[in-house]
Amino acid sequence: MTQRVLVAFDESPQAHAALRRTLTTYPEAEITVLHVNDPREWVYGDAMGGGYYSEEAFEKARESAEELLSEAKTLAEEYDRDVTTTTEMGQAATTIVTYAEENDIDHIVLGSHGRTGLSRFLLGSVAETVARRSPVSVTITREANAGSES
Repeated sequence: MTQRVLVAFDESPQAHAALRRTLTTYPEAEITVLHVNDPREWVYGDAMGGGYYSEEAFEKARESAEELLSEAKTLAEEYDRDVTTTTEMGQAATTIVTYAEENDIDHIVLGSHGRTGLSRFLLGSVAETVARRSPVSVTITREANAGSES
């Protein structure tokens, strides 16, 4: 049976490093590259505590996701591999775990930004939340030179 691996993918060097590692570590796996579009990034609040939806911001986010997933496909081609790409809406950690549960994923790979201290506390850790809540095994890559890889 072919293993199904999910790679969480964003614009960070760590996500690119996670995809590279997956492409080399799991040569026989079916790889799905998932980008999560968080609606909190394109819903804006006003001074009265209300919020409004920005169609323009949503379109930008959608286009950005398409470009990003195109990068993932190009990266996979460099390794003579094919990947399936998809975009989901929601908060990153929850959406990654839910996608894995609903799509028979065997393993999740994602990059860690390596935040520590107060920034980790304030911003949270997607990688940590996925690792704690995932029904399948998780590999978290924390590449020291992720930004310098080609």
